[in-house]
Amino acid sequence: MPDTYPLSNLAAIDAAHHLHPFADMKKLNAEGTRVIQRGEGVYIFDNHGRKYLDGFAGLWCVNIGYGRREITEAVARQMNELPYYNTFFGTTSTPTALLAEKVTSHAGERFNHIFFTGSGSEANDTWFRMARVYWRAVGKSSKKIVISRKNGYHGSTVAGASLGGMKYMHEQGDLPIPGIVHIGQPYWYGEGGDLSPAEFGLKVARELEAKIDELGEENVAAFVAEPVQGAAGVIIPPETYWPEIDRICKARNILLVTDEVICGFGRLGAWFGHQHFGVEPDLAPIAKGLSSGYLPIGGVLVSDRIADVLINEVGDFNHGFTYSGHPVCAAAALENLRIIEEERLVERVRDDIGPYFGKAWAALAEHDLVGEAVSIGLMGALQLAADKRTRTRYAKPDQVGALVRNHALANGLVLRATGDRMLASPPLVITHAEVDEMIGMTRLALDAAWKELKS
Repeated sequence: MPDTYPLSNLAAIDAAHHLHPFADMKKLNAEGTRVIQRGEGVYIFDNHGRKYLDGFAGLWCVNIGYGRREITEAVARQMNELPYYNTFFGTTSTPTALLAEKVTSHAGERFNHIFFTGSGSEANDTWFRMARVYWRAVGKSSKKIVISRKNGYHGSTVAGASLGGMKYMHEQGDLPIPGIVHIGQPYWYGEGGDLSPAEFGLKVARELEAKIDELGEENVAAFVAEPVQGAAGVIIPPETYWPEIDRICKARNILLVTDEVICGFGRLGAWFGHQHFGVEPDLAPIAKGLSSGYLPIGGVLVSDRIADVLINEVGDFNHGFTYSGHPVCAAAALENLRIIEEERLVERVRDDIGPYFGKAWAALAEHDLVGEAVSIGLMGALQLAADKRTRTRYAKPDQVGALVRNHALANGLVLRATGDRMLASPPLVITHAEVDEMIGMTRLALDAAWKELKS
């Protein structure tokens, strides 16, 4: 690459030709993009040689860290053997079939089938259609409505963005599409008022029951939610929330869909988020950690309840993608899962690095700028607050979050800001020393932002 392309001019080339996702392009082009050149372990390096600790694992996904040659070697072998073939017309490939077996082996007794996609967004579009096809096949064709949550995130395709509860996304494109409605989120710090977390968890969960009564059980197909809301700000639900949601879905014959795109493959210290919370979903979209982001691949875990009907009653399920089960992506994912298994990364998050990170992260709650510091597995959030005692937030939350994020970048740390919440999601291979480094840089960013806000 250095011999072929002008590295010093890449930002200008990018500005001239590349439209970025979720970006104000006029502003981005004026500020200039950072060109990330390489990665190693938990670190990334830009084209000027600057080193950053990636406290966000790319985009919640680089679970095994950067620079794992085992992945590149597996990909090269598969590229030389069979670089592509589709899974239409009664065909499959060796890595595709083996990956289906491997993923379902970790998903629990209910899940023995998977439908492959190219991304998490495609996975959410897939189960959305699958749920409606299922209900029609069992003679309940009126069950079409899907209930989701405000501030949930399920991708940016038309169905995915509609399922998500982000207003700023709905404003572009006349979304949500018909047949999708939203209830409240289990965000105790921002919306719990005087209720205890346990009381608030039950209150918000029971909004699902009220919405089903309003719409009519005979019209509701499914409820979808992330085990832990990611893009909304690592919103960890109170302990009372998920058991009540699970109870309601079973009692009302509503399909439960847990969006595992972020929480899957060890992020919470279990293979999947629903296992951590002890619930039994019917469908579960996956992506990100499936290949640790090395190549794009996603899918939908399909419970036996749904799969038996799709296989035996539906006939053709007229849905799929050119790259469903792509053999090279499947080879990358297989090797990624082998690494996770052999290095016992799921258990490591549960028993070692997760608790270590949680204790270190919780100590940041002592900072004057932090209202709460919460974590689960290797996900963490800092709620920034103008007044810790009253949970009063700053009038311009986006600006405060961006301030901390930018100071972190200046210190060599990648964090994400969602409004006035700072988010962390480091690779599962991060060491104790690297956690200490990450916490130290976060504290420096908070100090700098606090000093600037006071002045």
